[in-house]
Amino acid sequence: MQRKHLIRRTLAGLALSITMALPAFALDLDEAKASGLVGETNMGYIAAVKPSPEVDALVVSINSQRKVYYQDIATKNGISLQAVEARAGLKAIEKTAPGDYINTGDGWLQK
Repeated sequence: MQRKHLIRRTLAGLALSITMALPAFALDLDEAKASGLVGETNMGYIAAVKPSPEVDALVVSINSQRKVYYQDIATKNGISLQAVEARAGLKAIEKTAPGDYINTGDGWLQK
């Protein structure tokens, strides 16, 4: 009886540990780019090349952070958000590693 209780507690602890570790396995931007799941666009944001719930969540997260950053730059420099987005898009495309995806407005291309 005590052994069964110990096994159940051990399994429960293991399940909790695995659940707590799941965020560590979440997709990051570099992995997503290298895997061809996302790419840079000419508007300064990333977009899904191969959409999935995990990829879409990453896109929303990264793009919302970028927009806050771009708006801060625009406000500090007295320029439009659209101007900052366009400039950031050009820079991001220039920095994109060979083999990763870009979209300059005409669809996805591998750089």
